[in-house]
Amino acid sequence: MYIDSHCHINFPELSKNIDSVLSNMNEKSITHALCVSVTLDNFESVLKLANEHKNIFASVGVHPDYEDITEPDIKTLTSLAKNDKVVAIGETGLDYFRLTGELLWQKERFRTHIRAAVESKLPLIIHTRNAREDTIQIMKEENASSAKGVMHCFTETYEMAKQAIDQDFYISFSGIITFKNAESLRETVKKIPLDRMLIETDSPYLAPVPNRGKLNEPSNVVYVAEKIAEIKNISVEEVAETTTENFFSLFSRCQTS
Repeated sequence: MYIDSHCHINFPELSKNIDSVLSNMNEKSITHALCVSVTLDNFESVLKLANEHKNIFASVGVHPDYEDITEPDIKTLTSLAKNDKVVAIGETGLDYFRLTGELLWQKERFRTHIRAAVESKLPLIIHTRNAREDTIQIMKEENASSAKGVMHCFTETYEMAKQAIDQDFYISFSGIITFKNAESLRETVKKIPLDRMLIETDSPYLAPVPNRGKLNEPSNVVYVAEKIAEIKNISVEEVAETTTENFFSLFSRCQTS
């Protein structure tokens, strides 16, 4: 069995066909999925799906790319996180690829999420892109290791992954590892222990080969697992079993909700 540790099935492209999405998950033995919040306004649709389906879990948070929206504070995040189906804080982090400038608001938002995670005793879902040093530095300064978490859709260096693992974080890989131009990322996959890995789709984006360019959905997480198995020269069953164990170890509230 497999788990999609990061998806956005509340987005219109997928939510309008949610019965089909869930059926495809079942067909491919995807037992659970974590639907991740990107804004506070979007959180209601995330939680609705989680409440309606026992095998869907939710997070609460505001993505670093979103400007001019309702800014989260610690009180709001911790309050919303009290719902049993909310198993993580995020996604949060830093993105210097899509946005430029000093981005002090983005850094402060990241700190707010870490503090909320520590207070809620829930793990963090971190998005990081072209912001390696600042991401790790803020994680250290805010004691993110006491919350634990995952570096989602990881595309950075092995050195950064090692620094995150040293702070008790997992590394999650998406369909990007199947892309032709992702050889350096596949080298990173090879070096990271399986017991520190999660798998994800980040759907509706980043559909893996052989479905690249199409609408992505949680059932495609199988292809991520297969590619990891190929890279590490192990069975896909071992990848499925270990990443599932890792998921429930990190997102421990899933076992009681």
